[in-house]
Amino acid sequence: MTQGPETPDPSQQPGDSSVPPPYTPPPPPSAEQPPPPAEQQVPPPYGQPAAPPPAGGYAPYGASPAAPWGVHPVTGVPYSDKSKLVAGLLQIFLGGFGIGRFYIGDNKTAVWQIVVTVLTCGIGSLWGLIDGIIMLATDNVTDAQGRPLRQN
Repeated sequence: MTQGPETPDPSQQPGDSSVPPPYTPPPPPSAEQPPPPAEQQVPPPYGQPAAPPPAGGYAPYGASPAAPWGVHPVTGVPYSDKSKLVAGLLQIFLGGFGIGRFYIGDNKTAVWQIVVTVLTCGIGSLWGLIDGIIMLATDNVTDAQGRPLRQN
């Protein structure tokens, strides 16, 4: 093997005898692939059971055993098994008895609503009505475990 004369590199200064390092190819991709972006993850159709997680360990959106109803998109906290609509309607129609609060597991507030309703001869049931409207209008109502109520 004979080497021919080296052609001078115009970017090198005269008298600079350094040679650039040889090309090294990039490393091969690892066996673990990152999960697809959130836009590509699609929940299973309504009524269909969620597929088991793939071999890589990534579960599809909403299919985690720790979060069967999905997770809150901003905080990442799993949704409650209690419905926001049911809790709000129970609180609006039976708010004087704190039924909506009992439903979500907030027994302390429910008992206080009953006490206030009884002591005010029924006028305190307005608290339950307003509480039910707030439950339906806002997203910051949580169950007894601190999980946000699910939207459907």
